[in-house]
Order: sequence, then structure tokens, then C-alpha cells
Amino acid sequence: MELVVPLPGGEIRAQDTGGDGPALVLVHPGWGDAGIWSQLMAVLPSHYRVLRYDDRGFGRSPLSTTPFTRTDDLRAVLDYAGIRHAVIVGHSGGGGTALSLALSDPERVTSLVLLAPGIWDYPWPPDGPYGAEFGQLFAARDADGLVRLGLATWAPAGHDDEARSQITSAVSTFLADNGLELPPPAAFARLGEIRAPTVIVRSDREYPMVAECSDAIAERILGSRRILIPGADHMLPLRVPGRLAEIIADQAG
Repeated sequence: MELVVPLPGGEIRAQDTGGDGPALVLVHPGWGDAGIWSQLMAVLPSHYRVLRYDDRGFGRSPLSTTPFTRTDDLRAVLDYAGIRHAVIVGHSGGGGTALSLALSDPERVTSLVLLAPGIWDYPWPPDGPYGAEFGQLFAARDADGLVRLGLATWAPAGHDDEARSQITSAVSTFLADNGLELPPPAAFARLGEIRAPTVIVRSDREYPMVAECSDAIAERILGSRRILIPGADHMLPLRVPGRLAEIIADQAG
């Protein structure tokens, strides 16, 4: 079923399979939208209730007209759908949102599946070549250049139509962004407080700075498991949906 979640300054578009089974909530990456989960949803066991949504300004959700945080929005989506507890599956920056919820509302997170997670207050290298090139292309409003950079960085395993669609969608959002998103509270230093069972998945072809961030997150979460996927890249839901479905089912029970 399609959901339209009303929010201060806007709304979020979501899709909810419904049912009484364990709830899985899928939080997409910054370089993509909720469409990145389509292949995964097709192979997840049918007894789960699966909810995916587009962050503000991504996919089918409009830009916000007032300041917001993605953590508050995730909480609002859960409230609107009537989901009290869920397994949160977060990809890349969506993993950071999942971690923020696990710290602010631990009772709502039964477990975490984090795919190449990033977190905003990790000490990202200030002089990395990716950041410099992104900044130059963004300042020039060079959409084609940003798509090429996104594919080269996040989809080295293949520039297929699905990967290109996700990257192109994200670039459109970046260029339209009105700067109203607020950062969540600091979280990286607090990861040791997380008690939800956590599995962290990344590929062996992940971009180095994200691989390092993902590994640092895993080191700080007590008892977390790590799974390395050979031959894939950052776009894990497009590359190995069947393997991810197995991992999620193992984590969610």
C-alpha cells in the first residue's frame, strides 16, 4: 500500500507491504532513492512486513520547506505506519540515520542491518580526491559530470541502467537541494552505547573512505558482526539482493 506521511514543511512518500509479520524498514542511501530496494523486496521472505520510503527531496518525496532531520522523519514514518518495533536496514547515509534512531529511541530498534554505513560526524578525510572533485562539479552545476563521478566512485562493478538510474536520481536531488536538512546529534563517539544486535555488510570493492568508516563503526558497536561481499561495490542492493535477503532473514529471525 502507498503511504503519504504528513510532516512539518512537507511529506514523505512510502510503500508498506502490510501484514502482521516482523517489520523491516529500509532506509536508502544518499546516492539513490527507495527504488534501490526493488530487487531486494522481490526476494525477501513473504512473512515480513516491509516498509520503504523516499527521504525528503529524493524519489517521489518533495523537498522540505522547513528545517528537518532525517532521524525525526524516520521516527515520523514509523509512527504514521503504526510500527512500534522494527529491524532497520540502512544503506550508506541511511545507515547513519538508522544508527541515530538506535541511539535516540533504542526500544524501537530490534536489530540493525547496515550496508556500507556512513555517519555524518565520522572524521572524514578533508583532502580526499572524491570530495574535491564533487565540490568542483557541484559548484559548476555539472549534472553529467556528477553522474560520471558517482558511477566511477560507487558503481565500479558496472554502470548498468539500474545503477545509472539511482545515481542520476541522486544528482537531481543534490542540485535541487535547498539546504534545510539539519544534522542529527553527534553519534560516532556514542556507538558503544548501541545494544541492538547489529550486522555490518560491505563489499571488497567499496570506496576506501567508506570502507574505513564502515569498519570503524563495526569496531565501536559491541558484538557486531561483519560480512564482506566479494566482487560487489557500494550499490549492494542492486548487486547481491539474494545474499542481502539471506543476511536480513538471519538477523531478523
